[in-house]
This record gives sequence, C-alpha cells and structure tokens, in this order.
Amino acid sequence: MIKILITGDFCPINRIEELSLNNQHEQVFNDFLPKLEEVDIAITNLECPLIDKDYISEKFGPLLKASTKTVETLKFGGFDVVTLSNNHIMDHGVAGLNSTIETLKLNRIDFVGVGENLESAREPLIKYIKNKKIAFFNFAENEFSNTQGDYAGANPLSLVNNFNDIRKYKNEVDFIIVIYHGGNEMYQLPSPRLKETLRFFVDCGANAVMAHHTHCFSGYEVYHDSPIFYGLGNFIFDYNLRKNELWNIGIGIVLKIEDSKIDFEIIPFSQNKNNNDGLKLLNEDETRIFNTKIIELNAIISDDLRLNVEFDKFIELKRKQYSHFLEPYSNRILHGMFGRNFIPSFYSKKKKRLLLNLIRCEAHRDIILNLLSR
Repeated sequence: MIKILITGDFCPINRIEELSLNNQHEQVFNDFLPKLEEVDIAITNLECPLIDKDYISEKFGPLLKASTKTVETLKFGGFDVVTLSNNHIMDHGVAGLNSTIETLKLNRIDFVGVGENLESAREPLIKYIKNKKIAFFNFAENEFSNTQGDYAGANPLSLVNNFNDIRKYKNEVDFIIVIYHGGNEMYQLPSPRLKETLRFFVDCGANAVMAHHTHCFSGYEVYHDSPIFYGLGNFIFDYNLRKNELWNIGIGIVLKIEDSKIDFEIIPFSQNKNNNDGLKLLNEDETRIFNTKIIELNAIISDDLRLNVEFDKFIELKRKQYSHFLEPYSNRILHGMFGRNFIPSFYSKKKKRLLLNLIRCEAHRDIILNLLSR
C-alpha cells in the first residue's frame, strides 16, 4: 500500500518562524509527527516565498514571506514535495520565487505548480512510489501570482489547459492527483462553481482532488470512485489575529493506494490555537465535534439545492464588503460615509448593468483584464 499525506497551507511566520530559527522543530509538529513518519510521501502547500531580504512587488493584499532557514522545519517533518501554485508565491516577485526554488533544490525538496513561463508551470511532478507512477498537478485560481505567458509564475486555473494536461498524462501514469488552490476564504463550503470545477478534474481523469486556500476545513465527496476534498484548511499558519477559531483547525488527508483502488484517512488537528505553538491532534471531544461538522458539510455538498442556498447566504454576508471594493471612493472617510448611507453609490442601476455585462461576457472581460494589467 502507498500512503500519501496531503496538507493545506504552510506559512512558517511569527511563532513558527521563531521555533524554526531556534531549531525547535519537534515543537512545531508535536503529536502529529508520528503521522508524518507513517507515510511514503508528504506534501504541503508552501503559502509564502522563502527569502532573506525583501523584494519589490506590486499587488493588492498582504505580502507574505518567511526565512529561507524555515526550510529546516519542512525537512524535519519529512516533507518530500511542496505545491507552489498559490496566490502568495509571487509576493516578492521573480527574485522571491527564485530564492524559494533555490532553497528547495538545495534541500532536495521537490515542488510543482510554478515555472519560468506558463509552459513550464503547467508541467506535473512525476513520482515513482512502490512501482507506481503518480502524476501531481497543481492549479491555482487566477490572482496576482499566476503566469499567463512568457514570464514566471504559478500554474493558473484554465479549464482548457487543465483538461489537456490531465488527458495528456492519463495513459502514461498509474494515478493522477490534482491539488487545487482556490475557493472563498473563511467559507466552509464550495461554491456551486467550485464543486463543478473539481468534479470536472475527475471527469478529465484525476483519481483524487485536494483543495486549499480558504483557511478553514470543508467537507468532501467521493465522485466516480475519486475522493474530492473541498478544503483542507491551514496546516501551519500562525496569524496573530486568529485564535481558537476555524482558522486554527485543519485536516490532513492520507491517500491510500492499493492496486487500482484509492482510499483515504482524515486526520483532524489544531494549529497555533490560543497560546499553543504548532500542531496538536484533536482530543476525543474535539474530534466528536469535528466529525459532526463534517457530516453536516457533506450533506450540504451532496445536495445542489442546499449548496446554492448556502452560497446565496454567504453572498449576502459579503454584499457590503464587495460594494466597497467596487465603489471608486478613495479613502476611509468616504468609505465610512458610504457605508452609513451618508453619500450615495457612484453607480446607477444602468451603470451596474453595464458593469455586469462587461465582467460576465468573456470577450469584454478579455479586454478589461488586458487594460488593467497594463
């Protein structure tokens, strides 16, 4: 039997970076370490570049980074592979990506999901494990990190390219595993679009699909004998503003491959919860609560009507936030006045219909994306 452990976002910052720099790696993994020792290959998503100095990068959102020395924590945990197709790997530009790749190569850790151009970023990682040839593909939803041509970056979600790449290798390998970075942050369910997309990868030929990015765990389903996990949550991501909440609960999935069959084991854990550093397996009471929640999430995922209803609720929760994103007010005072209805929206209903059409229509969107990227 082949055992492959796949986990979510690994971002060794704050207390984890301090533990790593002090060679206290065992305190990072705690009682999760035996789980790492039991598998043939361990994979995590490296959610930040490994650098020793800052580089200039223009993007919207936080810029993440960790010391190159934190790679020692990955080595201590026995991680053989990291996925790099995510929305933060280019936070410090090409120089940051090159530093990360060089660090991984020096420490003999394989990676997948990035390249010097789109063609190389699309290449899967092929691993031979116990006489089985396994291809790992890594895709990310389209944000600042992705490459779309002759420049470095992450492998993007592109249903045409993704289909062609999976089909190309379907008859050349024994198993195909897709690791996907996307979804709505802090939302515990897939959107209807995400469910359709991850199922599509199975229809293309994937034997298992694992998703992360949302910073919280989701449910799963088995579709055409292929497990699809819609959110693994964080693996190790110490964030000062998140304590004792969804952010701090993640799952590791051990894929178990025997002959032509694939099964799985779910390992729930807490990470950097309250004042605790690193990983801890859930205790009996925590596991009971976790199992109840997974059953609830799975029931919603299996019912398209309920899934749509829940996503509509989530959209309502995000209505004000996205309204502020779209309005052209330029400072906090004006945004505050708009949020309190002291000043009106810039957009009439007619203007909103125009914006809807420009974003919804692929031909219009092609032009807008090109103009904005300039």
